[in-house]
Amino acid sequence: MIESALPSLRAWVDALSSIEIPVLPGSAAELSQLRVIEETKGTVDAHTLAESLSSDPLITLKVLVHVSRYCTRLSVEPPETMVGAIVMQGITPFFKAFEQVPTILEWLREQPEALSGLIKVITRSRRAAHFAMGFALRRQDEDAVVIQEAALLHDFAEMLLWCHAPKLALEIAGRLKADHTMRSADVQHEVLGIHLADLSQDLMRLWQLPYLLIRCTDDRNGTDPKIRSVMLGVRIARHTQYGWDDPHAQAAMPDDVADVAKLLNLSNESAYRLLVGMDS
Repeated sequence: MIESALPSLRAWVDALSSIEIPVLPGSAAELSQLRVIEETKGTVDAHTLAESLSSDPLITLKVLVHVSRYCTRLSVEPPETMVGAIVMQGITPFFKAFEQVPTILEWLREQPEALSGLIKVITRSRRAAHFAMGFALRRQDEDAVVIQEAALLHDFAEMLLWCHAPKLALEIAGRLKADHTMRSADVQHEVLGIHLADLSQDLMRLWQLPYLLIRCTDDRNGTDPKIRSVMLGVRIARHTQYGWDDPHAQAAMPDDVADVAKLLNLSNESAYRLLVGMDS
């Protein structure tokens, strides 16, 4: 476990680039069950596997990183989606590669507060992916699946922090809880010496993940409709994580609704109804 802030962004990248990524217990169980079905009946395909695992950002990241390394050795472009990654590797090699995967329950069994914090980030990321996919489908974007995946993975650096530097993650969470007016990026820099957004971008580039995925998770390119879909999904999930009636959500909602209305060419009233309906 990392107990204190590392001296530079480069040091953080080096520390996290080759670490173990634990997964949700449900994902480990799904893998075990599907492995038995494949061994006995041979009826498991890439779509079945991807659909079973796609709500877990940790195993999604784990698979994409593993397959991107495989593609780098072959000097081919990495696939952009979980389905493509599994197809690229093949069903039998996939099961072999992920035969033994640690779960977050095992990993953080002595850190219950960190486990709770991690689960909150994962829940928020799932909601972000749901919103982003809804926006992409509304826009009839041909890259809707990648947009959904980008929103799901947008905060993966925060998830890795909960897994590998829980003390620091708890300190950040505590400061933000004590003062809702503080920007998370400012608190990250105070505690870690870096911004997690920079860490995630550098890690994805080092892992040579698909270009479109890297681009869609880079908030600095916010004028692109694909990236706006991801950013707004992440923003709304973050602002409403404690409910739509939370004061923080109420304060942020006018700007969020206006931006969604602009993205989807709707009135503000229609955009608000759409958002609430998507989250029901």
